[in-house]
Amino acid sequence: MRTYLKKLGSASIVAMAVAVSPAFASGSVTGADLNSGKSIFENGKGDVPACTSCHGADGMGNDMMGTPRLAGQIYMFLAKQLDDYANDRRQDTTMFVMNANAKGLSPQDRKDVAAYLNSIGRIFSGTELQEASGGSDIAALKESGTEIGESHLGKALVNYGDLDRGIPACLSCHGHNGRGVDPMYPRIGEQKFTYLVSQLKKWRDGSRANDPMKQMQIVAQKLTDEDILNVATFLTQAPQTTMGNSRIPVEHLP
Repeated sequence: MRTYLKKLGSASIVAMAVAVSPAFASGSVTGADLNSGKSIFENGKGDVPACTSCHGADGMGNDMMGTPRLAGQIYMFLAKQLDDYANDRRQDTTMFVMNANAKGLSPQDRKDVAAYLNSIGRIFSGTELQEASGGSDIAALKESGTEIGESHLGKALVNYGDLDRGIPACLSCHGHNGRGVDPMYPRIGEQKFTYLVSQLKKWRDGSRANDPMKQMQIVAQKLTDEDILNVATFLTQAPQTTMGNSRIPVEHLP
């Protein structure tokens, strides 16, 4: 088992061997203007509309529109996606607006927005900083006719993968319950169900291909439709905390 995990994790280890800048060590983003990012997110800039029109005033995304939760996402991941849209390394095949919107923002604007989005989505519960819940309402989706999966089967793939099919555990790159790993692996826990399903299918069919070393494409190609529904059903409801511990590790706080 150790040998298997070592093989599966080798690409991840290479990808994660990146020097983390002082910005991440201090929990802030050097050179980013959060006020500017907030203004762009809420009001837009020039011909670029407000991000809230698709992603919601709280940045939590929208299942009906197929848009993702952005609040609390890994800064460098957000910055990379905006740059990829601006340079056509990623195509928006959901709302068909992100390429134009990203091109309408300067590199500094994109940095500001990414930093602002990384900083929101947290609330105070008593004296403790906690995450605002932003996952999908699975029961409501099911009632509306959306096909969903089995959460316990998704949890098994997220935590353990599938040895027989060569599928690595999602947590090997994305951390516990998909809470993300700085500086690059995005948060996928409490992400919108519809978005998780669509992106896994896009990784699988190659219509999305901006992942480092094709890591996600390789994994997604081994997933069945049922696997994708199961994983998305678990992840959208997966808390960042562990059983018996209500605290979120410091590296996942702003």
